[in-house]
Amino acid sequence: MTAPPIEDLLRELTPRVLGALVRRYGQFEECEDAVQEAVLAAAVQWPAEGVPDSPRGWLVAVASRRLIDQMRSDHARRERESATATEVAPEVPDTDDTLVLLFLCCHPTLTAASQTALTLRAVGGLTTAEIARAFLVPEATMAARISRAKQRIRAAGSSFGLPAGAEREERLRVVLHVLYLIFNEGYTASSGSELHRADLAHEAIRLTRMVHAQLAENGEVTGLLALMLLTHARREARTTAAGDLVPLGEQDRTTWDRAMIDEGIELVKAALAGPALGPYLLQAAIAATHADAATAEDTDWAQVHALYLILERIAPNPMVTLNRAIALAETEGPPAGLALLSTLDGDERMAGHHRLLSVRAHLLEKAGDTAGAYEHYRRAVKATASIAEQRYLESRASRLRRPSTRVHATR
Repeated sequence: MTAPPIEDLLRELTPRVLGALVRRYGQFEECEDAVQEAVLAAAVQWPAEGVPDSPRGWLVAVASRRLIDQMRSDHARRERESATATEVAPEVPDTDDTLVLLFLCCHPTLTAASQTALTLRAVGGLTTAEIARAFLVPEATMAARISRAKQRIRAAGSSFGLPAGAEREERLRVVLHVLYLIFNEGYTASSGSELHRADLAHEAIRLTRMVHAQLAENGEVTGLLALMLLTHARREARTTAAGDLVPLGEQDRTTWDRAMIDEGIELVKAALAGPALGPYLLQAAIAATHADAATAEDTDWAQVHALYLILERIAPNPMVTLNRAIALAETEGPPAGLALLSTLDGDERMAGHHRLLSVRAHLLEKAGDTAGAYEHYRRAVKATASIAEQRYLESRASRLRRPSTRVHATR
């Protein structure tokens, strides 16, 4: 078995090394800075000198030295320094604190944006510049966001350990939500010229695998991993060679990643045998239903609709209702789907949302209302910042001609 590339190895080891230092010294912000310096040193030295026999031990030792040097230079910490400065290369138990670190990065005092950024930096091993590029913000802005997040965690006085009871379940819910956000931004970028950012999607899957390795019995953890795999399996089919979006019903299913689909379906089957159904597991079951169909026409839309009904009951959300409307239109016709969509018109969260506009346009087109479909496609184009989605919606609108345009042309 060949060794992983140095970049992948460093990314895998980063959270384990950071977890080891934080568990020993506390001081999350200082430990994180020291680990980043050690990772940078390894990225420079290892390609030239070779990967050490114990890469984790090497990183722990280098990061510890950097941290201790910093402590020695800080006069306000002299008393604490005297107890730790002699431990230049400490013996650190070979335990994996990735899950604990994830819980810390998803501290409830942080905003979702800060939780996401800090998770990618501390657990994902991405540089501030890489994270800034992924979310299309200046590096200085992202650096300030990450710095504020670390300061908030310090101010909260959080201990390095897994919370207990209800707090643990709530924090795990936040962890899964952050991983879900990272994956979604990678799968369908909210802005920019590319439809997806594979690096973010891969990172979300990698981090979710880490959580699943420690909490395989949790149905929602399993469901989230399955959902990511089943969704990411379609990545190659979602765009043309020119980068234009291809909707699910028109995708070449022979290009779907069968290994990912098979793994995802097996995970869904295992989780469905558990005691409870959660939102991620239900979404994964819907994705598995689509993956099971050899063609778009073979899709079991009745099952998809039934699953969305359950999901809508246990986790009400306008996007769930929107997707149920699509399934309902497939089983009962476009008017039924449009009637369900109309229930979202008063929801402030959906006001002017491009997804509501584009789905309504699609159903109006299927119902034969080309003028209404054209108008909603045009409005959807203006409502999304994704250039790939804009091109797709423009192409849909261009196939339709407003009656007024046709009348003027005949005069």
